[in-house]
Amino acid sequence: MTDDLEGRTALVTGASAGIGFAAARALALRGARVAISSRGGERLADAQRALADEGIAAAAIAADLRHLEEIERLVEEAQMRLGRIDILVANSGGPTPRPAVELTEEDWRAAVPAVLLFVPRLVRLALPGMREARWGRIVAVNSVSSRQPIPNLALSNALRPAVLGYLKTLSQEVAADGVTVNAVLPGYTLTERQVELAAATAARTGRSSEEVRAGWTAAVPAARLAEPEEIGEAVAFLCSPAAAYVTGQALTVDGGYVRGLL
Repeated sequence: MTDDLEGRTALVTGASAGIGFAAARALALRGARVAISSRGGERLADAQRALADEGIAAAAIAADLRHLEEIERLVEEAQMRLGRIDILVANSGGPTPRPAVELTEEDWRAAVPAVLLFVPRLVRLALPGMREARWGRIVAVNSVSSRQPIPNLALSNALRPAVLGYLKTLSQEVAADGVTVNAVLPGYTLTERQVELAAATAARTGRSSEEVRAGWTAAVPAARLAEPEEIGEAVAFLCSPAAAYVTGQALTVDGGYVRGLL
């Protein structure tokens, strides 16, 4: 493992498990000082302990990304404890799985802050320091649903492309400041979120969760689901000096699931 992020500070949200945790670990193993965040509780403490077992002293900060005041406190505390944020990995849980025809006003009210708004809110707070330093990395963990809509994920299919539109616009505005802005689009990945989605799909279709997961695997040319660490490594690459000329991109990491050319 390289140490090409030595001296850099990273804030990773949604990092108590799954892809967020894997991304934080990958960045730390490259030398970055890391602050991890989630809604808190034992899961966040367990994540911090798991990193400590590998010799990684991560700062753990509880915050609910659905609320602006929590995001403001998160960034302020991360900067107070670790210094200027050089790397921002914006990750969150997915919205409620539901068909478009069943969406309610409350579904939209809950999903918009949690899937879309938290990204520009985090960026607005972390970006000034990056621009001043003329070095920064912003990576949003998105989903292949922004490229190829997934049945029963109407909220994700609608809101995640909006995140990409925001990031693409931002990337053009800050590239000359030495700040890159990208997204990673994971396909089916072995996380707790996939367990939840399999259960929701099973309940809707009358199939078992095992049958649902088998169907997902069959739809992936690689014939397997991703490990969180594989997505974390893609995030870490986009945060590295080697990716300094990569910006405004959405990197699909899906084992070939998306059939489109773009």
